[in-house]
Amino acid sequence: MTALALAITIEGLAYALFPEGMKKMMAQVMEQPSATIRVAGVTAAVAGVFVLWLIRG
Repeated sequence: MTALALAITIEGLAYALFPEGMKKMMAQVMEQPSATIRVAGVTAAVAGVFVLWLIRG
């Protein structure tokens, strides 16, 4: 639950500090094929699990 709260906080800060940049990024994401977005999501998830594994040992 702590990790989820931290992720939401970081994402919220990005939208609060850079609203125009986030709009541009979302527009670019909407133009990408679903397969590209899926690969990016899986890559991010694997990287997150790897970093967690490094931290927790």
